[in-house]
Amino acid sequence: MKLINPGKIPAVWVSLIPFAFLAATLSIVIRVFGGSALDGASQVSLLLASGVVVAISMIFYKVKWADFENGIMDNIRSVSSAILILFLIGAVAGTWMVSGIVPMMIYYGMKIITPKIFLFATCAICALISVMTGSSWTTIATVGVALIGIGAAQGYSAGWTAGAIISGAYFGDKISPLSDTTTLASSSAGTPLFTHIRYMLITTIPSFAIALVIFLIVSFTHDVNSQGTITEFSSDLASAFNINLWLLIVPLITGVLIARKMPAILTLFVAVLLAAVAALIFQPHIVWHIASGLPVADYGHLSFMDGFKGLMTATYGPTGISVGNPALDRLIATNGITGMLPTVFLVISAAAFGGVLVGSGMLQSLTLALQKGINRTFTIVASTVGTGIFANMITGDQYLSIILTGSLYKDLYREKGLEPRLLSRSVEDSATVCSVLIPWNSCGMTQATVLKVATLDYLPYCFFNIISPLMSMLVAAVGYRVYRKTAAKNGKK
Repeated sequence: MKLINPGKIPAVWVSLIPFAFLAATLSIVIRVFGGSALDGASQVSLLLASGVVVAISMIFYKVKWADFENGIMDNIRSVSSAILILFLIGAVAGTWMVSGIVPMMIYYGMKIITPKIFLFATCAICALISVMTGSSWTTIATVGVALIGIGAAQGYSAGWTAGAIISGAYFGDKISPLSDTTTLASSSAGTPLFTHIRYMLITTIPSFAIALVIFLIVSFTHDVNSQGTITEFSSDLASAFNINLWLLIVPLITGVLIARKMPAILTLFVAVLLAAVAALIFQPHIVWHIASGLPVADYGHLSFMDGFKGLMTATYGPTGISVGNPALDRLIATNGITGMLPTVFLVISAAAFGGVLVGSGMLQSLTLALQKGINRTFTIVASTVGTGIFANMITGDQYLSIILTGSLYKDLYREKGLEPRLLSRSVEDSATVCSVLIPWNSCGMTQATVLKVATLDYLPYCFFNIISPLMSMLVAAVGYRVYRKTAAKNGKK
């Protein structure tokens, strides 16, 4: 790592002051704003913490403002592609919903639920929906709420049902190219998005498979008797959308592009265009409804201008499609590119915070402290996993934990000759999936409130979330597809 201020690197305890300030500020923010903390308050907290770094460094260490500015600009440039990807993710979410692609996947996914495999099916369905939407929160707040009710009617404890819902939702969120956390983890570690996703499968698939087996065994040993809500959901979707298997062409083509290692930005752009065409073909009444604001029942003909307005609105702005079912209405509502603005705000704020940490020498101070006694690959990965979980505890937010952990370890991995994809995977295996297990974390608070199940009540049953960090360390200990350079300068491994 290049030392911005050689010989004047702050002590470790000084470098921890901004983090202590950030943790204290965020604790107040989360208490005051709750689940809406990410709308802006958390970002402002990051900027305030950046101010603390600047004040300490300029007053006590005589660091010049130019050093901070250079650090900030370098960090923002490093996440610029991630910002564009986040915008495209918002566009995909909107167009894939309006085109009927996501409703079709939900419709057929729900068909697999049978009483005797409820927990297994619940986990699988939430995983499928979360992969398609890229959002664990949306999945939990919509289908998850319905499944909680079904589970109660079938005699399952709320903890077991919530555990299956959260396990599936966070699996999908973790590996979906539409997920903002996936994008953040890959960008914070300097790993291409699809390279990151493919490498994560090594730890994610076994963890999810173990969770599914547990849920299947429990389901088989339990007497169940009702699935009325699922039938209602399926019927409402079929009445509102043209459910057609031809819509599968769009995700299949997207999957092919991903498999052929097409750049993420191009892949997502193509996915938006294909979904827009599919919307015009299969859901013209939905496009007309969005453009005109009139009831779908009044639909007669889709003009060019209405089609243009409807698709543009679905791409950039909020859309609401009423099917007469409030829970389902929330599921199929999207916010397009506009919905990604708080996340982009967070990325830029975190980049500014990381930039001033670099400019002040504080990040170097913490990195050098972490390097002491850490040489083995397992130790480095275990330290990363532990930091990701700890960051979730002190910051109360998974986004901040992802960005801070990635920024803190990026140079350490480079200096130790480890690939950036190992870092991004370790961050996802900890900071992303474990956030929901912490009661005072924004994820834990939100899901406990939405599902009406206390965090500590569902925690023991979130098997995927518990197993993931353990699997990450196990794979590192075994050394499977974990490569370490023996000579960083000549590129030998």
